[in-house]
Amino acid sequence: MPKIATADRVSPEELLQFLSGRHRYVLMTTRADGRPQLSPVTGGVDDGGRLVISTYPDRAKAVNLRRNPAASVLVVSDDWDDAWVQVDGTAEVLDMPSPEAEDGLVEYFRCIAGEHPDWAEYRAAMRKQGKSLIRISITGWGPVATGGFPPDRAPA
Repeated sequence: MPKIATADRVSPEELLQFLSGRHRYVLMTTRADGRPQLSPVTGGVDDGGRLVISTYPDRAKAVNLRRNPAASVLVVSDDWDDAWVQVDGTAEVLDMPSPEAEDGLVEYFRCIAGEHPDWAEYRAAMRKQGKSLIRISITGWGPVATGGFPPDRAPA
């Protein structure tokens, strides 16, 4: 039987439920010349319902978002042939050593990997590495979709 494509509109609560178990993202920012910059990243959803991504302050994604905070994120499932969704939002970049960035990086770790065995060690490593946190407030999203044949074109 052929696989039929789906495109399900979801509520904000259903979107957050879908996002919470998925950590493979493609982040789209805008370069200074207007062209898109795509970055494969690991991400999660914080307690405020924002997408969170760890980076460094001089990476293209962080530089681009400081200039233009508009971001789109393609969230894909672990299985490449499973569901995905595009999420759009407004980003902020938080840099170490600010307490907000440090706490945000702890929450980032928790939503992806759970509890760290030594939070003091983790926080020290984030300070030493000079990490940054991208936090995206969701402003819109497309349907949760899967690939396949359009229903009216599936082979019999």
